[in-house]
Amino acid sequence: MEKNNINTEEIKKIYKIFKPELSPQRMLELGVFGGSYFGLNIKEYPKSWFKNVKICKNFDVSLNRFKVKAGLSREHWIEKGWIFKEDPLGWFQWYCRYSMGRRLPKVDIVQIKRWKNFRRHVTAIEKNCEKGNLDCRKRQRQAILQWAYNPYR
Repeated sequence: MEKNNINTEEIKKIYKIFKPELSPQRMLELGVFGGSYFGLNIKEYPKSWFKNVKICKNFDVSLNRFKVKAGLSREHWIEKGWIFKEDPLGWFQWYCRYSMGRRLPKVDIVQIKRWKNFRRHVTAIEKNCEKGNLDCRKRQRQAILQWAYNPYR
């Protein structure tokens, strides 16, 4: 098989493992990306997603569920090759569009593998925190929330 072709079995397997614990709407309601991921440009997404959400043009840490900044800079994302022309804002933009039905197998494979690899942070919380202690590893909890994993462990 050529490098640029998509292996049908691989994509089927990838789609099968992708089981996010939170929808984009629920993530937004809980508080992610300092309320500023999309800036104020939300027209392509369902209005219902933003009904109980505070958004702003600039990052506001008080809008994050755990009131901490989590994640790397956009510059770092670009440097690592994690930004694709199809979704210039990154993983969460991809996830929103994916949840609305868009499928781009080449991009989907990369993004789902990234999501799966982030599971290690969930494991770290489970291993190091007493169940229900939301003050334990707040930054990691905020980060997993921003990757559609349930932070209430």
